[in-house]
Parts: sequence; structure tokens; C-alpha cells
Amino acid sequence: MQIINQTFDKERSLYNTKNSDILNCKFQGINDGESVLKECSNINVLNCNFSLRYPMWHTKKFTLKNSTTDSKARAPLWYCTKGEIEDCTIQSIKCLRECKNILLKDTKIVSDEFGWKCNNIKVSNCNINGLYLFLESKNIEIDNLNMEGKYSFQYIKNLYIKNSNLNTKDAFWHCDNVTVENSIIKGEYLGWFSKNLTLINCKIIGTQPLCYCKNLKLTDCTMENTDLSFEYSDVEANIKGNILSVKNPKSGIIIADSIGQIIKKDSIMPFGAIIKTKKEKIAC
Repeated sequence: MQIINQTFDKERSLYNTKNSDILNCKFQGINDGESVLKECSNINVLNCNFSLRYPMWHTKKFTLKNSTTDSKARAPLWYCTKGEIEDCTIQSIKCLRECKNILLKDTKIVSDEFGWKCNNIKVSNCNINGLYLFLESKNIEIDNLNMEGKYSFQYIKNLYIKNSNLNTKDAFWHCDNVTVENSIIKGEYLGWFSKNLTLINCKIIGTQPLCYCKNLKLTDCTMENTDLSFEYSDVEANIKGNILSVKNPKSGIIIADSIGQIIKKDSIMPFGAIIKTKKEKIAC
């Protein structure tokens, strides 16, 4: 492995670099060169600072550790495969696009449009702030994520999340085969148009959640400020505590300790769900 340690600012400065340790480098300067590490393979990037556009595209078999990408490093990782990103700070828009087989851990991220159209991504112990997180991605595993932003996990397939705190609006729209366990999900209009969405031991906060869902399952969840829930959904729900209101669920069964209001008016579909409270017999 050759060792590289200097400052680079020219376009494609290290193009097609292979079998190298890239240590303590700075990618910045007056030449403002793009694509400094494009088409590289088998590289270890450690303690580096990126401040140039598109630094790591089409990179294969890499590690990126203890490094930073700032706001000038636009779209830093696209079309990358077999990579590990650890202990990094990412502040670049459109990071991680059409990447696959990536491990991401112990990293702080501020990036709108993060993780679009990716495949086989594992996330552990990370903080992410951004809009449209993981749009149209598939085969994603997440453990201990603190997330802030809107419109996350839309059109995603095969997602598993556990032990996480998601503060997000319009999450999981049009998703397919998603399981969230032991997590807090806060935001408006959760999970609309989803298919095969399963929530286990989660706290759900916010208005009008889980409408137009197919094969929706909730087990031992709590719901806070969740009015107009489950409209036109096929649902099996066992809720601890109160649901503020339930409106026109399409089919299935909803069980809770208490339900503030059951709304059956203005429906365009038959009202086919069974709704029960745990202290009473059938409420509706």
C-alpha cells in the first residue's frame, strides 16, 4: 500500500488511485478541482478534509474514517460500492447516491437528499439531519439513529429500523416491507400509502397517521396526539393507551385501552374494521 499525504486542489488529482492509504490530506485550494478521488479502488482514507465537489465517485472497496466533507464538497459519494464510513462528519448536500454495500457508523450527517437509490446499506449509531432521507432505496438496516428532517424513507423497500428516534414529517410514504421496532416516530401524516409496514413497541406522535395503508400491523405501540388515524387502511393494531381518534378504517381490527372518538362519516369506502377497547367489549 502506498501512502499519500499532501494537499490537492486540481481536478482528478488522484484519479484511479489503487491500493493506497490516503492520510491527513486536504482536498481544497484555488484550482477548485472536481472529482479528486474518482474511479479509485482499495483505498483507506483517514483524517482527511474534503472541500471540493464530487470527491469520491465510482470508488470501490474503500474506508473513510475520521474525516470531514464540508458544504463545498457537493455530492461527495456517488456510485460507490463496498465501503465503510466511520467517525466522520458529513455536511455536504446529496451525499451517498446510488451506492451499495456500505456500512455507516458513528457518523454525524447534515445532508439533504442523503442516501437516494441505494442498496444494502447498514447504519449504526449515527445522527442525520436532512430532507428526503433514503428516497427509493432498498435493503436498509438501521440501529440507533437520531434523525431530524422531513419526507424520510419514501418509496423505500425492505427496511428495518430499531432503537431509533425519528423526528420527521411524511415518513414511510409508499414504502414496502418496512419494520420499525423500539423507536420513537414523531411527525405528521406517517406512513400514508404504505404496504407491509410493521411497527413494534414504538411511540407514534402526530396528526393523521397511517392512512391508505395495506397490511399495516402495530404491536404494543403507543399513540400520542394521533387524531384521524387509520383512514382507509387495512390494519391490525394493538395499542397501549389512548388513540385520540380513529376515522373510517377500511378493514382489520384495532384494539386500544381507550379511543377518544370513532368517526364513520364521509367515507368513500365501506367501514369494515372491528374496533375494540381493552376495558370494554366491541366499541364499534
